[in-house]
Amino acid sequence: MTFSIVANVGEAFGVAVASKFLAVGSVVPAARLGVGALATQAMADVSWKKRGLDMVTDGATPDETVAALVADNSNAPARQLGLVTSTGQATFTGTDCVDWAGGVAGRDDSGGYAIQGNILVGEEVIREAEQAWLAGAHLPLENRLTYALLAGDRAGGDRRGRQSAAVYAVAPGAGYDH
Repeated sequence: MTFSIVANVGEAFGVAVASKFLAVGSVVPAARLGVGALATQAMADVSWKKRGLDMVTDGATPDETVAALVADNSNAPARQLGLVTSTGQATFTGTDCVDWAGGVAGRDDSGGYAIQGNILVGEEVIREAEQAWLAGAHLPLENRLTYALLAGDRAGGDRRGRQSAAVYAVAPGAGYDH
């Protein structure tokens, strides 16, 4: 029902997400300055946001964090998760997610990314979002996230249609009080 990109550029972290699910920005994204960013979707477990970022704060790698969250959750086969820190990235798609479902994770010169989605028109949504992310290296994080999300949408996005989207990002020295 959702596709997202979780990424970092240097010390800035963020999540962009689109879905047929109403108010998706209240459920899927999380980011913590100096720590990382995370997306929980497909039967989202909102406890994963705090727990996952706490694990990373305590020194766990993205792979270790994802493995621990999934191992501790009986509904993990129906869930998805993407996590990026300044040193790594991971994506997880449970075997019971509704097709098309999957993800990709990687790094470029500016940082890491994890892109995942479920109930999509096809794998091309993830591929196009990844290509846009990589091609947008000249953009600031929040614009680059949006660029990737729009590319996934142009490729067909959520096969049920559009209802909401969100971008959530944190960066040193940024925000309403700066």
